[in-house]
Amino acid sequence: MKLTLVSVGQRMPAWVEAGIVEYQKRLPREFELRVVEVPLAPRGKTMSLAQAVEREGESCLRAIPPGDFVVALDVLGKPLGTEGLATRIGTLRDEGRDLCLLVGGPDGLAETCLRRADATWSLSLLTFPHPLVRLIVAEQVYRVWTLLKGHPYHRA
Repeated sequence: MKLTLVSVGQRMPAWVEAGIVEYQKRLPREFELRVVEVPLAPRGKTMSLAQAVEREGESCLRAIPPGDFVVALDVLGKPLGTEGLATRIGTLRDEGRDLCLLVGGPDGLAETCLRRADATWSLSLLTFPHPLVRLIVAEQVYRVWTLLKGHPYHRA
């Protein structure tokens, strides 16, 4: 199974990059996590906030691998605990599907991305900075893999 994290924004802090790389290294090839960064659209006089978010959404949609089950991470999405997430991802894996997770930038995810998504998931009712969301997702993907393999990393 391939998991693709499409996220708005580039040039993440070194600690975010290091954390993501650490979890990617821990995952086996058959449960690969790939991170695709799309550029943050400029804000200012030439483009409204809504236009910027829509442009970012277009970039996200172009980055979705064909045939993937697409999940938009959104505060209004379905909240899932780690075990529920593992069940959902395990089902996709068993069906031979790959997974693409969409993470918006500081102003959220475009409505076009939410409409394209097969599902919307919420990490929390809390608001997180989008670089931290990437790291949380990478850790949760690793945690899901350990649950699916019966590895003792996860302690409920």
